[in-house]
Amino acid sequence: MDSTIEVQGKQLKLSNLEKVLYPATGFTKQQVIDYYVRIAPAMVPHLAGRPLTRKRYPNGVDEEFFYEKNAPQYRPDWVRTVPIWSGRNRRTVHYILADDLATLVWLANLAAIELHPSLSLAKDITCPTMMVFDLDPGPPANIVQCCQVGLWLREIFEHFGLKSFPKTSGSKGLQIYVPLNTPTNYEATKTFSHALAQLLEHEHPDLVVSDMKKQVRTGKVLVDWSQNDEHKTTVAVYSLRAREHPTASTPVTWEEVERLLKKKDASLLVFEAKQVVARVDKMGDLFAPVLELKQRLPDLKGIAAQASAEAKPPISIAAQAEEEPARVPRGAVKKTGARPKTRKAGHKV
Repeated sequence: MDSTIEVQGKQLKLSNLEKVLYPATGFTKQQVIDYYVRIAPAMVPHLAGRPLTRKRYPNGVDEEFFYEKNAPQYRPDWVRTVPIWSGRNRRTVHYILADDLATLVWLANLAAIELHPSLSLAKDITCPTMMVFDLDPGPPANIVQCCQVGLWLREIFEHFGLKSFPKTSGSKGLQIYVPLNTPTNYEATKTFSHALAQLLEHEHPDLVVSDMKKQVRTGKVLVDWSQNDEHKTTVAVYSLRAREHPTASTPVTWEEVERLLKKKDASLLVFEAKQVVARVDKMGDLFAPVLELKQRLPDLKGIAAQASAEAKPPISIAAQAEEEPARVPRGAVKKTGARPKTRKAGHKV
């Protein structure tokens, strides 16, 4: 079944609306489009201005898929694109900018089920506006263990005076975002996140790993710091995932993370399309601060110099506050989900 609709004054032809894209649940392309229409007010601000990689499943989530970076030639003339030079591929890639509802609907009609935006805005592609940690469990570990690691991460961020925001990956794990929205670069965010992942691995070798090799990840949580790279993308907040059920990457509260860890019930942080829309209607966009909250990373050079003098891992030396320093001592990240009573650094944000 095909139909032509008008979205924000733009004509769109929708095709094969009855095609089932999630065979296990009978979730159709029409339902995928409907989800993206309903979630658009919360989702579009997180996509706007960012080069977008699409993961397309033309025959459903059980069939072959492909990644798409370049905008197809058959796109409508109102779909915005931005040219970005790819040093790795030695060519210019014309990325789509999903700046409005009409573009989001057009992408959904192409069965672009998963949307993966850059951590940077196209206008300054070398400056990430956020830092991300993708917590990926190696079976038999699951999101319960990810929640524990996420809470350890939050404790460390608080020592540096940084706020962080969790969301489900929509798949198996948990993702932690640290908004920056201040001048920085990927060398800084990648160096910081890698050192932090190594610190957690050092403090909790029984549960945390920072190495990507699959053979060392069994029963542990990979703290994937490598996502902080100009050439990589992380699944968008509110994006559907190509799983058996139409789950989505969903913002959650830290209280929900703590509750799951306490109850050891992985199902508490699994949200399908209808539930995600209902959550936004009730709670608003929990990720809204990620777009505007201005925070600065600690002075890595100063931390590294002090760490060298004291023969400790760089991130175990707290950020230098303007009036007095605060430390992240070894052992400060405790093995319980409880939040320790700590003195926050006086770092201005």
